[in-house]
Amino acid sequence: MPRFYVDVPLTPAEGDFALPPGAARHVQVLRMQPGDAITLFDGTGPEWQAEVTAMGRSEVRVRLGTSTQPARELIRAVTLAVVMPANDRMDFIVEKATELGAARLVPLMSERSVLRLNGDRAEKKRAHWEGVAIAAAEQCGRTVPMRVDPVQPLATWLATLPPDPDEWRGVLSPRAAQPLAPFAQARALFLSGPEGGLSDAEVAAAHGYGLAAVSLGPRVLRADTAPLAVMSWLALS
Repeated sequence: MPRFYVDVPLTPAEGDFALPPGAARHVQVLRMQPGDAITLFDGTGPEWQAEVTAMGRSEVRVRLGTSTQPARELIRAVTLAVVMPANDRMDFIVEKATELGAARLVPLMSERSVLRLNGDRAEKKRAHWEGVAIAAAEQCGRTVPMRVDPVQPLATWLATLPPDPDEWRGVLSPRAAQPLAPFAQARALFLSGPEGGLSDAEVAAAHGYGLAAVSLGPRVLRADTAPLAVMSWLALS
């Protein structure tokens, strides 16, 4: 059954209502007809069964049915703080991190960043990645799309990171002696570097803010592989 995200709160109501433009376009592209069944979610957790009641050139109307609360999220909320790789690799990270269950992604710039974004360009990219996360959530069955934070410098992000004893925090480093191991905290945060890796000073700064340097093994993983390797490990643990 087709699943669509809607950017308005879904609540039980008598009668039908018009879908927001984004979801309406998807329904129109699929050439659905009155009486067809769809699934809707608004990002807060519940999933709603719905029925198309009317199809127009500029409006699609639906009626909500029953709702359920699927258990498709990871047992702990995971934040990925990723120094953005170049080209379209960030799109890939966003899509796959959503599929693997990440709760939040923080796009960062570091000393060795190839991709640097500021102002309107940074906000447009963030909005684009948010759309990628929503599309991935529609596809994989999640009802809470991964949140994408604004782009910011690594140093700024570290300096504003609030203390949280219930969150395990690590920085991925191929030079770290400590391997990633199971932990008990309810939440987790991982910092992953760019193509050239984080500098020694940046790893030291992260360690100073409470992030333990951990290794993912003897091989050097690409910038778009390392954060997804962590998410795969967490999704299966």
